[in-house]
Amino acid sequence: MNRLQQALDSLLDRIDTPAPIVLVDVMQENIDRMQAFATLRNLDVRPHVKTHKCVEIGRRQVKAGAVGITAGNVGEAEVFAAAGFDDIFIAYPIWPSGTKGVRIRKLAVTTRLRVGVDNFAAVDALADAMGSEAGRLEVVIEVDCGARRSGAPPEAAGDLAVAARKRGLVPVGVFTYPGHGSSRREARKQAAMDQEAALTDAVRSFNGAGITADVVSAGSTPTIEYATSSIITEIRPGEYVFNDLNNTRLGACTEDQIALFVAGTVVSDWVPDQVILDVGTKALSREGNAEIGYGSVAGTQAVLSKLNEYHGFLPLPASDFSPGIGAVLPIVPNHVCPVIINFEELIVTDSTGTSLERWKVDARGFLS
Repeated sequence: MNRLQQALDSLLDRIDTPAPIVLVDVMQENIDRMQAFATLRNLDVRPHVKTHKCVEIGRRQVKAGAVGITAGNVGEAEVFAAAGFDDIFIAYPIWPSGTKGVRIRKLAVTTRLRVGVDNFAAVDALADAMGSEAGRLEVVIEVDCGARRSGAPPEAAGDLAVAARKRGLVPVGVFTYPGHGSSRREARKQAAMDQEAALTDAVRSFNGAGITADVVSAGSTPTIEYATSSIITEIRPGEYVFNDLNNTRLGACTEDQIALFVAGTVVSDWVPDQVILDVGTKALSREGNAEIGYGSVAGTQAVLSKLNEYHGFLPLPASDFSPGIGAVLPIVPNHVCPVIINFEELIVTDSTGTSLERWKVDARGFLS
């Protein structure tokens, strides 16, 4: 029997579905493995909490050796700061509109706070928001390494750092995101090489401006294996803590390293060669397509072919796999991050399914 199904079977009388199930022993192995990788290469680990949004998991990452955490927005940072995390990097080109300026200033007073910047207007807006406290806010210049998302050209990093310093902010380094490494298995190494080149150029730009880049920050989980350049000082993986089908397809993890699945129950079987599960977009999100499906049943060839809000369409492959009404199945998501935000708590057990805890998804709903 598949290990995920075996763990799930031990929980059946204690959970309702759909539910996100975390195998804590596998998760801890993932945390420790990443920390060992980084320690061997003299890298700091600053895990991205957007993946789990869970204070308990963040604490385990810091206990394992992480220097701090990465957040995706001000709200996430506030939740973790309130829980005692005191070294936070918001790896996003923050625009301090609305109440964000006041909130950032408050965070910078109570924690060591870094924020991402990739344009001159944001430098000025952040400095204005910080006022007389500008010297408390560290800024990290985001540069593009080929993902064509946010990020300035690497050669502009020094000028942005100079602008930040002139406004009283503290430029501490550069970061980038090699998102194009997630496109296919063969792209991971090239994206990491693009990342190295961009960060090298950005550091050179800092040096040319007479500023030292103490922080040279790299991501992400699919490319971490190749983030071994001596110019990099820290890594910001997120998905590694749970892993998912996408990372398995990319070769960034093995099936045995998947630590989270969604338990779903077969609720209808009227259509020949198909069953319906109670896992739809409100549980799994819409991550997927017709080619790869929207999640797979662990240990089988069965893949969800379609999702409505509360219905998961599961064609049955030509095999002995034929789950009946009431069967509870472990569904492994394509992308784990958007799954977490659909639930208020994580059901935490181990690979034997003997233990059971419930951990709050503390930063759920915090998007700004």
